[in-house]
Amino acid sequence: MKTDEKKPGRRSRAVAAKRAAILEAALTLFSQFGLHGASLDKVAELADVSKTNLLYYFPSKEVLYVAVLKEILDVWLAPLRALRHDQEPLSAIRRYIRLKLEVSRDHPQASRLFCLEMLQGAPLLRDELAGDLKKLVEEKAAIIERWIAEERLANVQPQHLIFMLWATTQHYADFATQVEAVTGQTLSDAQFFEQTVENVQRMVIEGIRVR
Repeated sequence: MKTDEKKPGRRSRAVAAKRAAILEAALTLFSQFGLHGASLDKVAELADVSKTNLLYYFPSKEVLYVAVLKEILDVWLAPLRALRHDQEPLSAIRRYIRLKLEVSRDHPQASRLFCLEMLQGAPLLRDELAGDLKKLVEEKAAIIERWIAEERLANVQPQHLIFMLWATTQHYADFATQVEAVTGQTLSDAQFFEQTVENVQRMVIEGIRVR
């Protein structure tokens, strides 16, 4: 009885591990070669699964690509989801900046692939952007508007504040080659990471602080 009970759990973990390996391999190849340049054969080879097995989980390259992009969105939007009205606004924005820069440091391939999709007009992700993403931004913009109404933040347009935070923090992943060429450093350098966090925080906070 106990052996039978354990089998579904082991099977579920094995399925989850295989699916994660496929998504990781797909991210690596899609971020290098794009949707059309990456092949399912190469993804299967990198994930150490058969192509038949890959197609069991993801029936087409487009389905796999969208799954990778949705995984990226989950990671990328987690810091924004964490914003709550009961937080102290400036501290919350400082924390948001740090978390977003951590995402840029820890998931540069994901950020670059998402940027590439946006530059191409997001043909496979438009519904997601116009649906769940739009709803989330509206929800968090409403929190920022409440902070402004309570005179806890300067009077800025919330959506533009969110866009600016996205652009600034993701720059260090999307243009990592440029950043390294100019500074000789990357976010993987602990000192440079902390310097980046401190400077971005200071410049943003001084722009939204109530005077």
